Amino acid sequence: MAADLHCHTKLSDGSIGIEDLIVIAQKSGIDTIAITDHDCLAGTVRGQVIGKRYGVNIIPGVELSAFDSEVGKKVHILCYLAEKPDRLEGLCKRTAVARKRAGQIMMLKVAARFPISNDFIISHASGSTNLFKQHIMHSLMDAGYTSEIYGDLFNALFDPSSETNLLAPVKYPEVSEVIEEIHNAGGIAVLAHPNHYDNTPELDKYVELGLDGVEVWCPTANDEQIEELSKYCKKNKLLMTGGSDFHGIYGRKTVTLGTCVTPDEHLDKLMGYKAKMKRARRKAEKEAQKLAEE
Repeated sequence: MAADLHCHTKLSDGSIGIEDLIVIAQKSGIDTIAITDHDCLAGTVRGQVIGKRYGVNIIPGVELSAFDSEVGKKVHILCYLAEKPDRLEGLCKRTAVARKRAGQIMMLKVAARFPISNDFIISHASGSTNLFKQHIMHSLMDAGYTSEIYGDLFNALFDPSSETNLLAPVKYPEVSEVIEEIHNAGGIAVLAHPNHYDNTPELDKYVELGLDGVEVWCPTANDEQIEELSKYCKKNKLLMTGGSDFHGIYGRKTVTLGTCVTPDEHLDKLMGYKAKMKRARRKAEKEAQKLAEE
């Protein structure tokens, strides 16, 4: 059974809709997917309804943006199977407001530099909960200024090291807060694509904060890194997941759905994780009570 646990749709910075994503999964022989849009939980219920229609299991998920101010790095935390997802809405809304403010600033700068209107740029974000860099680049593609989302123009406009960048800062919550809020919502916290933002040196710290697992199989990890992450997870008894980080044409490179998947053994561990933790807590509570009575 193939399970791609990291997929994006038009609700955030993916290029295709929920139903199209599920149809691709079904036709590709992928039985299980997780819709993990950035800081957005809106696709879960609709995804599960449509998934039943096509025989594809949809695992509730979301990819939450975070920041580690101690080392100055972005961090993305995947949340799975939240029992009370509404408890994450405040965190998502806060990040969405900050991202919207930054998106509007970048949009105004692009519209001032190129002969395109704000409405033209916004039209490319139709259906999304926010305006992402990919939407701005898509508008520039349609206006004939580039033939690709990522390339020289993207680097000139959005690479922090570029003297001509139009970036606007976005304040993200701390990693500690994100992991805590995931657990408050009854969810499972998994570090997404650890090599993408060079987060592996901080793994010990995140485990101490309560991290439950690591996305081991992903497009940004080579064979050596996968082996190292696997060893780390086994040593620290962490969950191991895999996903393609699918964005359609908005991805940094060509990635098809199911490029990276979660092996059956590890999918089973993810699905049974909360029950296992509850049993361990009950056992610990009984032992503590027994000691207190002696």
